[in-house]
Amino acid sequence: MSYTAESIRNEALQERDYAVSLRRYFHTHPELPCEEWGTAERIEKELHELGLETVRVGETGVYALLEGEEKGGRVILRADIDALPVTETHMCPYRSVNEGKMHACGHDAHTAALLAAARILVRHRADIKGSVAFCFQQAEEIGYGANIFVKEGYVKGDRSFGIHLASNMRCGTVSATPGPNNASVDFFRIKVHGRCAHVSTPEKGVDAAYIASAIVVGAQALVTRRTNPTDSVIIGIGKIVAGTAYNIVAGEAVIEGTIRVMYPEIREKVKGELERLACSTADLYGGSAEIEYQDFTAPLINPEGPTREVAEVASQLFGRENVVTNRPYSLGGDDFAEFILEVPGCYAYVGSGNPERPETEVAHHDSKFDIDEDCLVVAAALHAAYALEYLDGTLQSVGTK
Repeated sequence: MSYTAESIRNEALQERDYAVSLRRYFHTHPELPCEEWGTAERIEKELHELGLETVRVGETGVYALLEGEEKGGRVILRADIDALPVTETHMCPYRSVNEGKMHACGHDAHTAALLAAARILVRHRADIKGSVAFCFQQAEEIGYGANIFVKEGYVKGDRSFGIHLASNMRCGTVSATPGPNNASVDFFRIKVHGRCAHVSTPEKGVDAAYIASAIVVGAQALVTRRTNPTDSVIIGIGKIVAGTAYNIVAGEAVIEGTIRVMYPEIREKVKGELERLACSTADLYGGSAEIEYQDFTAPLINPEGPTREVAEVASQLFGRENVVTNRPYSLGGDDFAEFILEVPGCYAYVGSGNPERPETEVAHHDSKFDIDEDCLVVAAALHAAYALEYLDGTLQSVGTK
């Protein structure tokens, strides 16, 4: 074995300028989900320069496989690559040049850090006992890309590993927390069918706007009266459209929202109850309703074994005092959950906040979002060290499937 935790950390530090340059390029040129054409081309360019062959997954995802000199297992490393429909207000030299588009969640950094890790791992090909798969995944923000990688057969291996930055964690720290980390995300659209009439004769119509309003209010009762208070559940409704004019009883209404829960069994229960609520409420007032669900992602639940492995590697790299193993879960979703469902793995969080730079501690998706770029070194080192140590068997006594 020709590496140690210290040597990998030092190699990652040597890649800092490369990672920063790439991250700033991606930050300047953000692309929305399923439109990451330029991003994918740049990723391919960097991987080709390392001698790796690439495959397009879907239209804008990129996959590459690094084969070691010995046979063995496979570790899958994943980074998401898409940006958000946000107009950047943070003034910096690498500000977005694409109006209304911004890397406000750190995916630019995820991509750059994994490319830096690829450079380290290529140099350690002789130490790789098996193979490392690099998945640069499109469209995480709309819960689309992970399912494409899974359906096309690229999520096959022994371990999966991904990293997300966390602005509420200090740069230099890592979270590897077992159990629930992120909620499931289901989009729903409820269509309410009524019948138009003049507002002066409401009895001659069926008021779809009123029915929709009753459904919205009733949905919150599902959370407060039909759900255990200790089970985190959100039924969030962000859009209601109804009617055609101020003096006409609305004949149609549409409600759009999302359900967020932490456990699969609660997810199915809440979805069923919302459908029953919508249909029975519409029927009560003379109308009808139908609900359409889109499954964006399952809850992200880190298995114990792989998460202990990652925590151990992070402790070797950065010191046990900088590793968190009980970070509170979030009702935000991440479709890396689909990777973990296919291949046991861990989703770690890498701190990107710096108290001396307020823009690095704002919430993700904020128009002023930025990072302490030293976190790129942390993320690159963690990717590379985990892949190497898992494949050489060093972690066998730490975690089990």
